[in-house]
Amino acid sequence: MCAMKASRGKSGETTDGRDAPAYTVAEAAHYLRLPAATLRSWALGRQYPTAEGGAQFHPLIRPASRIPPLLSFWNLIEAHVLRSLRTEHGVSVPALRSAIDYAEKDLGIERLLLRPELRTNAGSVFLEKYGALIELSASGQLAMRRVLQEHLKRIKWDRSKFPVQLYPFLLTGEAEKERPIVIDARLAFGRPVLASKSISTRAIADRIDAGEPVADLAADYGLDASEIEQAAVYERAA
Repeated sequence: MCAMKASRGKSGETTDGRDAPAYTVAEAAHYLRLPAATLRSWALGRQYPTAEGGAQFHPLIRPASRIPPLLSFWNLIEAHVLRSLRTEHGVSVPALRSAIDYAEKDLGIERLLLRPELRTNAGSVFLEKYGALIELSASGQLAMRRVLQEHLKRIKWDRSKFPVQLYPFLLTGEAEKERPIVIDARLAFGRPVLASKSISTRAIADRIDAGEPVADLAADYGLDASEIEQAAVYERAA
């Protein structure tokens, strides 16, 4: 297991390892339970047909690398937060883009989707701005705030107020209390591991696919059978 280390970009400036290219779009989409095409549009944009011939959908997040298309751990966090707004509550893309731009410019917070301030004032301003754009009712704002908060609770920030851990949902849309799986920028090259012992979920799933019984794996790793099953379900879920 290995941490993501800081590296130097073309300009010679040191780049935080959490913001370095680490995941293909397909990998990140799998970890977040998102369609790969959706995440690709969020990170890289896409063209779409119109009555006039065509238009460009501009990215909502800045990928760590466009050529080749690779995402960073921080991009993973941004997509996780976007999912709470876009897919869990049906926020329209124009309103979402407008609200993000408003919050970042007016609050002066760079890369708002990474910041813990979303849980407090920034989140309130964001939701109020979005609500005004689409005339969202007070109850609608409350429902959206709860969805956003459930997603933000699954992120752990460091002392510099940047994300260092993500506890992904095992099942899409569920506000689960259990957090058996963690994606930690410092472990296993940022791949999902069991939170209790930092064992790769992929390694567990591969051993089960090879025919090893759950009970044997639990004994090998000193884990409960339920943890082994959770790792396999997460890794192999469509």
